[in-house]
Amino acid sequence: MSSRSIYRTLRPVLSSSVLSSGLGNGHGIKGHVISHLPTIRFLSSDTSSSATENSQPENHVRTADGKVISTYWGIPPTKITKPDGSAWKWNCFQPWDSYKPDVSIDVTKHHKPSNFTDKFAYWTVQTLKIPVQLFFQRKHMCHAMLLETVAAVPGMVGGMLLHLKSLRRFEQSGGWIKALLEEAENERMHLMTFIELSQPKWYERAIVFAVQGVFFNAYFLSYVISPKLAHRITGYLEEEAVNSYTEFLNDIDAGKFENSPAPAIAIDYWRLPKDATLRDVVFVIRADEAHHRDINHYASDIQFQGRELKEAPAPIGYH
Repeated sequence: MSSRSIYRTLRPVLSSSVLSSGLGNGHGIKGHVISHLPTIRFLSSDTSSSATENSQPENHVRTADGKVISTYWGIPPTKITKPDGSAWKWNCFQPWDSYKPDVSIDVTKHHKPSNFTDKFAYWTVQTLKIPVQLFFQRKHMCHAMLLETVAAVPGMVGGMLLHLKSLRRFEQSGGWIKALLEEAENERMHLMTFIELSQPKWYERAIVFAVQGVFFNAYFLSYVISPKLAHRITGYLEEEAVNSYTEFLNDIDAGKFENSPAPAIAIDYWRLPKDATLRDVVFVIRADEAHHRDINHYASDIQFQGRELKEAPAPIGYH
């Protein structure tokens, strides 16, 4: 039966009900109720008009290069502006992800190995450092790009495994999932900054592909076997990163490396002045690495004391 015939059948009943209840005595109420009956859609075999009514207009999202992506899912494109009113141009991070790093952190701190696990972690990193130094020598930009593709792995692996552990055990992580993923994201932003300054050659990309594959799987296994060892290895890796960026700064100061203007992405991410230079970028990146050094040595110390990470407050937002 069509909706129109159902309406004709129900109209007398509805009309009498409205009148008997007193609703029809008010001005225009009866006409208002009855006039809306045809718009009520009953179950009908006619689906063509329903599909037309439910179709939504497409939204258009314009990419950074001017191309238009159409979608009907109803997700509006975000329009974000800077405090000065200019458009926010980055999709890889938002204004609330930017920060001013604490550059007063002590970059000379070193965790002295005191047991077998510490010594194993320390000498593992020292051994891995030898071929890297022989290959890159003073090619700081290439060295930095390789370093960041590796340094972004531990936080992601640790955060992922803690996430799965939290799900398996039905327990919270004490904020450590977020803290480790923040570290991974920060390391990735270091890489996004350096590729604005220099593009890796094909053989450097091949090295990154191989090193990342080997390191990810090795670190994954080490974290599954002994998280405190994995965090200690990362702590020593970050110490070497601090030393590497210190050498980079020394060569910039000595005029051996051009102190070019800082890329726009670095200025927005670290809230640097508009006239910032490469030295300013390397300086804040070194501070980031020192903070990551502290986080991972701290995580390892917690576990060496027989505690779980969730028992200690996670250093979320520690920059």
